[in-house]
Amino acid sequence: MSDVSDVKLKQIWAEALLDIKAAVGDGAFKTWISKLDIAGIDDIVLKLIAPSNFIRDNVLSRFSNDIIKIMNSYGCQIRTISVDVYDKGAATISSISDNDTEKIGIKEYQDISVLDKRFTFKNFVIGKPNEFAYAAALRISESEVPTFNPLFLYGGVGLGKTHLMHAIAWNTHHHFPRKKVIYLSAEKFMYLFIKSLRFKNAISFKEMFRTVDALMIDDVQFIGGKDTTQEEFFHTFNELVDNNKQVILSADKSPSDLGGVEDRLKSRLGWGLVADIHPTTYELRLGILQSKTKQFKATVPDNVLEFLAGKITSNIRELEGALNRIIAHSTLVGRRITLEVAQEVLKDILRTNEKLITIDFIQRKVCEYYGVKLSDLTSARRHKAVTTARQIAMYLCKDLTSRSLPDIGKNFGGKDHSTVIHAIKKIKDLMANDNAFNADLEILKKSLQN
Repeated sequence: MSDVSDVKLKQIWAEALLDIKAAVGDGAFKTWISKLDIAGIDDIVLKLIAPSNFIRDNVLSRFSNDIIKIMNSYGCQIRTISVDVYDKGAATISSISDNDTEKIGIKEYQDISVLDKRFTFKNFVIGKPNEFAYAAALRISESEVPTFNPLFLYGGVGLGKTHLMHAIAWNTHHHFPRKKVIYLSAEKFMYLFIKSLRFKNAISFKEMFRTVDALMIDDVQFIGGKDTTQEEFFHTFNELVDNNKQVILSADKSPSDLGGVEDRLKSRLGWGLVADIHPTTYELRLGILQSKTKQFKATVPDNVLEFLAGKITSNIRELEGALNRIIAHSTLVGRRITLEVAQEVLKDILRTNEKLITIDFIQRKVCEYYGVKLSDLTSARRHKAVTTARQIAMYLCKDLTSRSLPDIGKNFGGKDHSTVIHAIKKIKDLMANDNAFNADLEILKKSLQN
């Protein structure tokens, strides 16, 4: 349709604009589409003119598909769009096609190949250590406008931060497919920023990142000490939040504990909702293993899963890696999975984890933390302080070791396994109903694991 007259093409464009307005909405139409003019059709390319790079980039990144579809409904055969920018001050025209929008290396959310399909809310195993972060992430992904801004997720390595970040992106795309969401690591953000400076493309960088509906940056601790990158991130953050656009961040520490980060940025990172993902409990680790076993459609005995949940306590990645190795070994070698086979296959991992948290180690740490004597912990004394410390120690022994209930009882002065069960239940009840107690216990647990 490249031979159509200018007058006819202008008429088609004028009619198409009404349909485009209905498709993208009044606000988007007024801000972006109404500023365009049509220059012509060259074979399969629709040539448009925009008054600025800012409008050009947004039209190409957000509305190309709608424009192409609607123009083709009027008999055109458009495959792609190019947008020329008319710069009145310099009286020059620069051109960029919709295939060139990634010249500085940024992947838009609509090209979701950067996201891991396994990392969805459906595949996220919820437990007490991560339930708050999960609930916040789910709420964010289902909200058309920011509920908490920013959402800041933090926790140690391998506890599920990246899983939640990907899940937010997937779910946002499901609920609001027109939203422009960028997900990337802090290192990638820094790399793209430096690259844009090197190639004198800083304006395009700013426009791309400051015109999204949601910006998601993983492992933001890596901008610590990078002053120039922090400055750019600071202004990007402010621009997005001021315009009611969602910002979602993750790090290994809370905002106030980020090293090498300016105080003004730390303050802003804590503006919204800060959600801590705590170290995993035995129950959560077991639940993750059971979920993964179902996903793999593998048969793994319960005692093997319980063994793994008790032995590998450092992080979820290592836990899942151990399960993968056992299943792969069984499939390739043809051996039935047993506890003995698991111990043999994982001997190097188990040796690494043998900083091993023992019952004796737990008992000594609990005594030190709560100021009781080791002899009291293994005695029959019923003083409240001693009883509570004893029950905590029993709970931690079950949570952090693979020892059986009778074994644990035996190490506490020959207590019956029913006494251990009672202690574990008592501590779980306290954790569920007393936030201060729960926080105190988490501190103790971290000291045992680090």
